[in-house]
Amino acid sequence: MSKRLAVILGVLCTVVLMVLGGCAGSGLPLLVSRGPDPAFARTIVAYPTREPAGTIVIDPSSHFLYVVQRDSKAIRYGVGVGAEGFLWSGHATIDHKQEWPDWYPPAEMMARKPELRQHMVEMRGGGLGMKGGPENPLGARAMYLYFGGKDTLYRIHGTNEPWTIGTNISSGCIRLTNDDVVDLYKRTPVGTKVVVLPTTASVAIR
Repeated sequence: MSKRLAVILGVLCTVVLMVLGGCAGSGLPLLVSRGPDPAFARTIVAYPTREPAGTIVIDPSSHFLYVVQRDSKAIRYGVGVGAEGFLWSGHATIDHKQEWPDWYPPAEMMARKPELRQHMVEMRGGGLGMKGGPENPLGARAMYLYFGGKDTLYRIHGTNEPWTIGTNISSGCIRLTNDDVVDLYKRTPVGTKVVVLPTTASVAIR
């Protein structure tokens, strides 16, 4: 077999494996790295803003979350945001936080995705849910967003799917890698102001 033919056959085999792998699990090709995109790695950036230090600003269009620092700086994290039809904007407050949170999918989500029911159990507090842990979609930490004293049902949370950072995939929640959400969790006290910037497709919370 010639060297050129061997290369061609190798490429064809790779393509076949990628197509077949795309049918399993999350639908991602088998040979594609499941780590986060390095373009969304946590870093410190210049970020002039009128918001006071400590404020969280989320820019869904660029898939970044900023924690405002002094001297026109911010800690920038990559995030996954709401899919089309689930984008929102406005102000909220971190009402409470939880490590390895349980997940209680809202009724609307259960209606949209009935296949979730097979992964749910009857929770101690009542209702169907999934106990916190590495397999839980909320990841290692969650921060719960309230507006006017009421639960918005939106969260800032981790994920066990780090390759989704930088995409529009959620039902409105803001997801970070587990490493990043643990870091953010430590920096974010209850009562922190959260600003979600508008996009052309977002709906303002009321």
